[in-house]
Amino acid sequence: MQHRIIVLGGGYTGAIAAGRLAKRLRREDVAITLVNAEPDFVERVRMHQLATGQDLRPRPFSEMFAGTGVELRLAKVTGVDVDRKTVTVANADAGANGADVTAPGSGPEELAYDTLVYALGSGWNSQAVPGAAEHAYEIAGRPGALRLRERLTRLDAGQTVVVVGGGLTGLECATEIAEARPDLHVSVVTGGGLGDWLSPKGREHLRKVFGTLGITVHEHTTVTGVEAERVLTADGTAVPAAVTVWTTGFAVHPIAKATSLEVTGTGQIVVDGTMRSVSHPDVYAIGDAAMAMGPGNKPLRMSCASGTPAAWQAADAIAARLTGGKLPNAPIRYFNQCISLGRKEGLIQYVTADDRAVRAVLTGWPAAVYKELVCKGAAWGVANPTLGLPTRRRRVTRQPAAAGSAVKASA
Repeated sequence: MQHRIIVLGGGYTGAIAAGRLAKRLRREDVAITLVNAEPDFVERVRMHQLATGQDLRPRPFSEMFAGTGVELRLAKVTGVDVDRKTVTVANADAGANGADVTAPGSGPEELAYDTLVYALGSGWNSQAVPGAAEHAYEIAGRPGALRLRERLTRLDAGQTVVVVGGGLTGLECATEIAEARPDLHVSVVTGGGLGDWLSPKGREHLRKVFGTLGITVHEHTTVTGVEAERVLTADGTAVPAAVTVWTTGFAVHPIAKATSLEVTGTGQIVVDGTMRSVSHPDVYAIGDAAMAMGPGNKPLRMSCASGTPAAWQAADAIAARLTGGKLPNAPIRYFNQCISLGRKEGLIQYVTADDRAVRAVLTGWPAAVYKELVCKGAAWGVANPTLGLPTRRRRVTRQPAAAGSAVKASA
C-alpha cells in the first residue's frame, strides 16, 4: 500500500516540498498530493510589481508537476482533523487541465493522509485596526494585488497613497508605486524609524532613495484606524489617503488553531528542528505556518528566506524517516535581506546567522540585479521541482509514526 503524503498549500514552501519528496521517494511507494485553491503558482515576492501594472509570467502547476508523480488537487482546504488524519476540501476549480491534475466536485470531501505537510502560509492582518478590512488594500496575495492595481489606475495625478508599515513589504510597495506613478504623492507610516533594523549604510541609502522618489515618511507613528480618505494616528493626526495599503505584518491561516495541534498564540504550529509538529508526529509545518527556532534560539521570521530551507528540511526529514536514512542536520541561518526599491534600485543588507545587520551592504543597480536574480532563482526552483537534485529515490521501508506518540524536540 502506498504511503499517502498530502501537502497543503502551493506557495514557495509547499510546492518545493512536494517536488523534493517526489525526487527523494519511489513513485510506487508513495502517493504525493498537493492541495491548492489556484491552478497557478503565485510569486508572492513580486506582488508589489503586479500591483503597479507589471505582468508576471504564468506558471501553471499542471505544467510544473507534469511527469513528476505529484497529483495536484485543485481545492480549498476547509478543515484538518489531525487525530483522524484527514483533510476536508471543497470549492475546487476545474479550470486547469494537464497531467496529474484532479478537480473534485463542489461539495466537501475528505482526504486521508499518512503524512501531512502543512504549508497554508499567511495573509494580511485585516483586523489590525478598525477600518482596515473595509478601507485598506493589501498585497499579501494575487487577488489583493490585482484589486490595488485596478484602484491605482483610477487615481488622478496629485492624489496620495499611504503605505502603512515600514518593513520589507512596505518599503518595496512604496518605492514601486512611487517609481511607477511619479505623479502621485506616496507616504509611508511606520511605528519605528525608517529602516531602523538596517546598518547605518543601509539606512542612509534607504533615505537617499526615498528622497529621490519623493516619498514622505511618518516615523514613530502608530496607526489607530483607517477611513475612506484618511489614516488616523495615536497622536490625533489624520493623514490624507486616497488609497491606504496595509503592510504591517501577516496573520497565519486560521485552520491550524482549530485543531488539536500545539500552536502558538498567533496560530503557528510549533515544530522541532526537522519541521515536525511537537504534538503530532505525522504532521510537518513549513513556511509562515510554522513556529521554528533558528540561530540564537530566535524564531525564524516569516519570509521566503526562511520558508525555502524549511521546505528542504521537512522533505528530507520525511524521506529519511520513511526510508531509514539519516535525518538532515542543516540548521537554517540567514545571510542577507534583499530589498527591491523599484526596478532600478535595491538594497542588500548582509546579516548574521540570526538575522542581525552587519556593516556590509550592496546598493544601487547591482543590488537591484542581485534581488532580481534571487527572485528568478526562487521561481525556477519551484517551476522545476525535480531538477537540481541528484536522483536518489529510495524505497519506503518504515510505517508512519503512530498517531499521538511523543516527539522529542531533538528528533
